[in-house]
Amino acid sequence: MKIRRAVTTDSGRILELLVQVNNVHSEGRPDLFLKDKTKYTKEDLENIITSDSTPIFVAVDDSDRILGYGFCVFQSHDKEPNFPDITTLYIDDICVDENCRGQHVGQELYQYITAFAKESGCYNITLNVWEKNPDAKLFYEAQGLSIQKYGMEMIL
Repeated sequence: MKIRRAVTTDSGRILELLVQVNNVHSEGRPDLFLKDKTKYTKEDLENIITSDSTPIFVAVDDSDRILGYGFCVFQSHDKEPNFPDITTLYIDDICVDENCRGQHVGQELYQYITAFAKESGCYNITLNVWEKNPDAKLFYEAQGLSIQKYGMEMIL
């Protein structure tokens, strides 16, 4: 397995995996996520892939087939008067193809992203985990992440 930066020709496969992630969320929160959808169009995704502020990394096998991805976003706090001037790498999404889970693809992606964040001078890595996705929560805790804050809601 190799990890590399995504390129626009990867967008079709990444969109397939985005549907898998969406469906995990749809199973837990069908009131918020529509089954078999994705949060990006192909054009949106290609714009994200080509932006240096939103790097996407893909784990590929020996034939360059994408096994998983990690969407990242650089966040700067320099314009927030109550925050120190730090840069955060926010992990918007990590997905491993449902047929490749248990093969440490997610762990390798996370370790690669962590090294990338350090090399980029980031202070920290942050991410959000949906309450209805306990497997993801356990995965991130196993990687050494801890709770920074809670997001709460009340459905009206």
